[in-house]
Amino acid sequence: MREHPRRRDLISELHARPFAEISAPCYVIFLACKHPENAAGRDRAAERKVLTDRLEALGLGAERVGTNHYLGPITQDTRGAKDGPLLKWEQHSEFTSLALFQSGASGEAFAPHAALRAFEPWAEGMTAPALAKVLIRVDFAPDDPTEIAKRLNTWFNPKSLAAARVLDGSALIAGDFQLDEQGTMHFAIFVNPDCSPSKVGQVVQSVLEIETYRAMAMLGLDRARNLARVLNDTDQRLEDSVLTMAKADAEPEKLLFDLLDISANLEEQAALMTFRFGATEAYNAIVHDRITLLREERFEGLQTFHEFMTRRFDPAIRTVSSTQDRLNSQLNRTTRTAELLRTRVDVSRSAESQTLLTSMDRRTAVQLRLQRTVEGLSVIAISYYAVNLLSGLLYPFAEAFSLTKAHVTAALVLPVVAVVALTIRRVRLGAGRDENEDR
Repeated sequence: MREHPRRRDLISELHARPFAEISAPCYVIFLACKHPENAAGRDRAAERKVLTDRLEALGLGAERVGTNHYLGPITQDTRGAKDGPLLKWEQHSEFTSLALFQSGASGEAFAPHAALRAFEPWAEGMTAPALAKVLIRVDFAPDDPTEIAKRLNTWFNPKSLAAARVLDGSALIAGDFQLDEQGTMHFAIFVNPDCSPSKVGQVVQSVLEIETYRAMAMLGLDRARNLARVLNDTDQRLEDSVLTMAKADAEPEKLLFDLLDISANLEEQAALMTFRFGATEAYNAIVHDRITLLREERFEGLQTFHEFMTRRFDPAIRTVSSTQDRLNSQLNRTTRTAELLRTRVDVSRSAESQTLLTSMDRRTAVQLRLQRTVEGLSVIAISYYAVNLLSGLLYPFAEAFSLTKAHVTAALVLPVVAVVALTIRRVRLGAGRDENEDR
């Protein structure tokens, strides 16, 4: 049986982004970089070439770089060793991410000096500014839970600290979603000694995705705030147009042009915002899906990641959603108002047309009376000249019968008038029939 030409590629996509296998203790340094404009249409081949060129320069086998994913060591002497630094590079729809996994953890909470030195050359090759910058410390969980609580209170801001046991208690994640002086966000992960490297990698990947997609979703809030100012102005213009339309002395044509301008502005905003609002909705769903998959359990009475997102993140997403609804509502209101105004213009024009037709009927009746008057005068004039011509022609013959010119003229008046009147009437009737046939 023949296979679809894309079947195997689509199946391979399910396994294209495996978790990195990580052993505690270690540090994870992560960047998610996004171009401010047209990120979805960026030059992905150029980003990939930066990575492959550096791998080739170090002799690390650039052929292992996939279309949009790479996971491998960054030094030759640790190739294949479990404790060697690993680099993970991924391309997504709007951003490119880079993560370094470095074994070992210093006494300081978040001071991975060796990891930072190894990460900096790779980070310099990123072609877009960083939207998410994360540092994760992965360590073994102490036997005493109060010791973990002491560390968390020392490392993080207790006012915004979120912590929870995840994956049936196999690990504990914590973070306050605040930036340090270098603009880096810190998270801590404590794992049980029996937690496998693949499960540690899964927890780390989930934390990174929660923060990355949270940051991506928040881009919609900035757009929504800018759009809200535009909608405030548009809403006032639309209200003024509706109130003006209700007045008797309103100018419908001018109002219609104003509504067309408002509608064009709203359609422009909708075209600019549709992608970002849709992306925000998708990223929000991913954030909550990742939190749900962690199967959180409360730790020491602290708020969970789900509770933190419900209180701090979801209101921003609702603002984006309400702004999108407001934009759609204004588009619908503008459309309905324009339809009502067009109806009013049509009714007004129909009344003007009716008045014009009535006026034309009156003018036609006047013209008809004038035409008949002219026809009557024409009969008199033509008869006058015809009688004079005929009397002058017949008078020499009338002398033989002892008739005067006055007798001849009197005898010709009635017949000539009758003949002229009948002739003009026949001409008028013939012209009427020709006009009807032309119609």
